[in-house]
Amino acid sequence: MHHQDQEEECYNIFMDDEDFSSFSSRYYDPYNHHQQQQQTSNTTMPTTSTGGATPSENHAYGRLTDKLSYSYSAARDLSLEFAASLSGQNGKWASDILLETAKAVAHRNTGRVQQLMWMLNELSSPYGDVDQKLAFYFLHALFCRMTDSGKRTYRTMISALEKNCSFESTRKVVLKFQEVSPWTTFGHVFCNGAIINTFEGESKFHIIDISNTFSTQWPTLLEAIATRTQETPHLRLTTIVATKSGGAGVQRVMKEIRSRMEKFARIMGVPFEFNVVHLAGDLSELNLAELEVKEDEALAVNCVGKLHSVTTGDNHRDFLMSMFRMLHPRIVTVVEEEADLDVDVDEDDFPRSFQEILRFFRVYFEALDESFPRTSNERLRLEQAAGTAVMDLIACPPTESVERRDTAARWSHRLQRGDFRPVSFNDEICADVRASLKRYREGWSIVPCSDSPGIFLSWKDQPVVWASAWKP
Repeated sequence: MHHQDQEEECYNIFMDDEDFSSFSSRYYDPYNHHQQQQQTSNTTMPTTSTGGATPSENHAYGRLTDKLSYSYSAARDLSLEFAASLSGQNGKWASDILLETAKAVAHRNTGRVQQLMWMLNELSSPYGDVDQKLAFYFLHALFCRMTDSGKRTYRTMISALEKNCSFESTRKVVLKFQEVSPWTTFGHVFCNGAIINTFEGESKFHIIDISNTFSTQWPTLLEAIATRTQETPHLRLTTIVATKSGGAGVQRVMKEIRSRMEKFARIMGVPFEFNVVHLAGDLSELNLAELEVKEDEALAVNCVGKLHSVTTGDNHRDFLMSMFRMLHPRIVTVVEEEADLDVDVDEDDFPRSFQEILRFFRVYFEALDESFPRTSNERLRLEQAAGTAVMDLIACPPTESVERRDTAARWSHRLQRGDFRPVSFNDEICADVRASLKRYREGWSIVPCSDSPGIFLSWKDQPVVWASAWKP
């Protein structure tokens, strides 16, 4: 099995340096008019002084203080209340203040909300340290939830995304993220190993790809097929591109990826066919006939980072599992971020949901902080994409959300209800995954799941990504 250095090399070959207008659901910059790298000069904890960065410099959604009116004495009292957090008692002042704000929003305590938002507005920045960034993105989402403007704001973000993001910028973000972090490559290594083992000895493969990593998984698999098998089999790859809005941008991207994948397959000497199925809607609405599954092909369904985009209402996720079962695949590989981000519409339960969203994105931002240099444009793009996800989770209707992640235990239960059973992966796959982690900073590890099949990628002992394999 080839590790991430080969994966990056393969991907660079097939993603050569061309620039064209495109679409990306992960790398939207919602603050486009702040594209200059406004970096804070140091990483010290901000004070409660009102003399920090001005809201007009930091917030694309305008001056919240124009809408929030209260006395200076109230702000001073609030500053004293959170003095312990701001002085670094636990080093995570943003979490403390944001959670209090979420509670105030849930309890409809308008005065308290105004005070807390004023403080967050003064302290936050998309170019500061982790706490300043979390304060910035979560404050934006809370404000939109409070004003019922989340749905409109999110759609504006997606619209700007399709206009402003190029294939070249997306390529750079994908490659740099894979270079400095195993967040996505962990799933690639695991799934490729499971698929190769399942297809051993087969002359025809068909992989149905449901993922969000722009086909970066497959160059390494093509090379593995070319070098590990005695007789090179025929590989057919069907990529499902499901978007809520559709649009010409995504079609241009997939056309370019198809061309490059076919070119790379020729270089590797692998008979190859690449098909794209565009779905303007939910994955649970997929028409199986469009996949053109053939009886003489060994079939795999590969799901990496996309199952959580299926809406949670009306048992759509359970229905999708039954659809997979109808395809009679040899194997189904599943990779999802490990978090319980199903936000309840009940305001009484909102603080608990909010706390889990905040926990998960803090881990993500801290991992980015230790992986990327401070001035990295790619890191800024990833953080802004995370801010878009936060907006979806906190301020948009649950029935339309594409970011509500489930835990490994819940996904496992859903797969088992769909008559799938876990595949026991061999020691070679685990060895490959461990070897791929050695090129990254200390702090990354893999651990077995205690209550579910599969393994976790962990960052400093906190599970962040789950990978597993299943068969009917």
